[in-house]
Amino acid sequence: MKKFLVPFVLCGSLLYGQYDGIWQGYDPEWGHVSRQLIALAEAMPQEKFLWRPGPGVRSTSEVFMHIAMANFYLLSVTGPKMPSDLTSPELEKTVTDKAQVINWLKRSLEAVKTVHAAVKLSDLRRKVKIEGTDADVDGIYLRIIVHANEHMGQLVAYARVNGIVPPWSQ
Repeated sequence: MKKFLVPFVLCGSLLYGQYDGIWQGYDPEWGHVSRQLIALAEAMPQEKFLWRPGPGVRSTSEVFMHIAMANFYLLSVTGPKMPSDLTSPELEKTVTDKAQVINWLKRSLEAVKTVHAAVKLSDLRRKVKIEGTDADVDGIYLRIIVHANEHMGQLVAYARVNGIVPPWSQ
């Protein structure tokens, strides 16, 4: 058993050095997924922002914009106002320029980071209503990070299908 565990533990410690932020709680995990999303968006050429795997499936830009818009929406459920320039749900489909998409993405990731860092521990249990369902602020933050990671996997698949290696895998 020790022969199995020693390499596993050593491998885990090597991974820890490469993946700053994982296993350290919400804020460092949020930083980790944020850095990966931005790196992947920056690695994608503009022409791949319009690529979609099939009819009726979100394009690359639509996935990034979906993440950004969901971040702002879910944050608004916890209290902060939606950005004044988030004027329509159609932005997910109409913002396709790489620089604009990355700007929206960065703004939303930073908003989550900033607001979560300021949340008091007692506020995490505060009850909120979302889509007609009772939840608490902590549950909303869990949904935000799970949602970002879910779509990260989707975007990694998009990248690989298009011959783009995620920067952290090189």
